[in-house]
Amino acid sequence: MSGTVITFYSYKGGVGRSFTLANTAVLLARWGYRVLAVDWDLEAPGLHLYFRPHLSQMPDGGVVDLAHDFIRKVEMPRSHTVSVDVDGGVLDLMAAGKVVGNKLDADYAYRMQEIDWADLYEQGFAEYLEDRREEWIAKYDFVLIDSRTGVSDIAGICAAQLPDRLVVVFTANEQNLNEVVDIARLADLARDRLPYDRPRHQVMPVLSRLDNRQEYQRAEEWHQKCTGVVAPLFSNWLVKGVTPEQMMRHLTVPYISFWSFGELLPVMTERPPSPDQISFALETVAAVIAHQFDRTDLLADNRDAYVAVARSRRRNFDWDLLVSSPRTLWRTSTELITELHLLGVTANRSVSGDPEFLERTGDPAEHLCLVVDGELSRWQLTEAERFVRRTLGPDGAQRQMFCLLTRGTDRERLPGFLRSLRHLEFDPAARPVGVARELHDLVKATPAPETEPDLEALRSAQAALRELPGHLPYAGRFALLEETVRGMAGALDDGDMDSLRDRSADLLLIGKSHRNGTGPAVPAPLRDELGALLTRVDRRISTFTHRD
Repeated sequence: MSGTVITFYSYKGGVGRSFTLANTAVLLARWGYRVLAVDWDLEAPGLHLYFRPHLSQMPDGGVVDLAHDFIRKVEMPRSHTVSVDVDGGVLDLMAAGKVVGNKLDADYAYRMQEIDWADLYEQGFAEYLEDRREEWIAKYDFVLIDSRTGVSDIAGICAAQLPDRLVVVFTANEQNLNEVVDIARLADLARDRLPYDRPRHQVMPVLSRLDNRQEYQRAEEWHQKCTGVVAPLFSNWLVKGVTPEQMMRHLTVPYISFWSFGELLPVMTERPPSPDQISFALETVAAVIAHQFDRTDLLADNRDAYVAVARSRRRNFDWDLLVSSPRTLWRTSTELITELHLLGVTANRSVSGDPEFLERTGDPAEHLCLVVDGELSRWQLTEAERFVRRTLGPDGAQRQMFCLLTRGTDRERLPGFLRSLRHLEFDPAARPVGVARELHDLVKATPAPETEPDLEALRSAQAALRELPGHLPYAGRFALLEETVRGMAGALDDGDMDSLRDRSADLLLIGKSHRNGTGPAVPAPLRDELGALLTRVDRRISTFTHRD
C-alpha cells in the first residue's frame, strides 16, 4: 500500500508548525508507522534541531542537495536522509542541507540561493520530483513536509504538487485568519494546472498556541471566531453529524510556556499525557493523520478510543518470537525453535551478550521468551529491560514477554518486573514439545492443532530436509551430514520416531550457515540421498493424512 504525503503549512512563521510536525512524526513512528520528515522551509530551516539529540548522525545533505543532484543530472540521486531513534520506530529526516554543529554549513545559503525553481521546472524538475515522491511513498507510510511560509515557488511545490493532504497551522490573530482558507483554495487551483492526477486537497486546520489558561474568556471568543473562518476546510472530509466546532476543540494545541523555549519534543517525556498537557492535543492531531482524516465520528464520541485505535497499529516484525537463552541452554533453545517452527510460529534466537544485537534500533520480533536456568543472566536482564521500555507503554500493549524456567528455578529470584509474567516450566533433558505448544497458544491466541506423535516426527524430518541449504560453511560438515541422513533413514526403517525427531534436530543444526549461502556445495551423491529420504518422508506423511 502506498504511503501518504502531508504538507504542514502556515502563512506566517512563529505559529508552531515545525514543532507540531516534529512531535507528530515521533508519535506516528512510535505507533509503528514508517515516517519521513522533510524540511522544505529552505529560507528558515530548523527541523533538524528538534531531532538533533536523537539523530544517528548529522545530516550531510538534504533538500537543497536533492535539487543540485537534478542540476548535475545525477542518474541515481542519494536519499539524503538520516535516521532518528524513537524507541524502535522508523523515522527518517531529510534536512534542508548539510548540518555542522547546530547550523547549516557555510555553503548552504549560497547553494540555496543559486537554485532557480522556475528554471528547474522548465528543465523537467516536476518529473524528477515525481520519481522522488514515488520512492518515498513506496518506503514510508507517511511523508511529512515542513513547508515554507507565505506564497512562493517552494510553497507551491509543497502545497500543490507533492501532498495528498494539507495540515494548516495557524494562531488566533487576523494575519493568519485572513489567509488560512485562501491558501487552501490557491493550492487547489495550482494543483488543477498540474499534469498529475491528484484529487482536491483535504485540509486539516490546527489552531496552535491558544492560551486558554490565563485568558479563558478571550480565548473562547477567539476560538469561536477561528472555527467560523476555517469551517469550510472541513467540508470534504468531516463525517456527517460531526460539527466543525467539535473538531476544532480536538485540533487545538494549547500554549504551554515551558515548551516555548528551544526546540523540544514533549511527546518523548509526557507518556502517557494527561488532558491538560500539550502532548494530549498532539496525539489527537497524529491520530487524525493515522486514520487518514477518517472516522471522525469516533473522535467526536470518544477521543481516547480514537487515539488508541491509531496507536495500536500492528508492526511488521521479522519473527513472531525471539528466544533468549544462556549459552548453556543452546541445544534446548534450538529444539524449542524447531518445535515452534513446526507449529507455524516463526522464531529465532537472540544470543544474549551480543552487544550489536542489543544496540539495534528496531525490534526484530513481536514477542520475547526468556529461557532461564537458575537465574537470569546479566545480558538477558538487559534485553528484558530493553523490551519492556519499548513495549509496555501505551503503544505496545499487544506484545508479550514469557519466562521459560527449568524445573527447580526459584521464580522469587527473578527481578520484580518479571515475577508477574506468565511462567512455563520445562525439563532440559527432554525435548520442549509441550512448552512449544503452550507458547504457540499464547502467541497465536488459538490452540495448536493436535497431531499424532508419529506424524509430528515425520513433519519435523520433512522441515529439516527441506530447509537444508545447498551449500555448507565448510566441507568438514559433509561427513556429519551423511551420518545424520543415514541415521534418519535407519530410524524411519525401524519406526523409531523419537530417534527420527532427534536426528532431524541435528540436521537443522548442521544446516545452519552464517555465510549467506556461500561455501562448498553439497556433493551430488549426497543430494540424491537427501532427495530420496525426503520422498520417503513425504510419502509416509501422505499415508497418514489420507487414511480413513
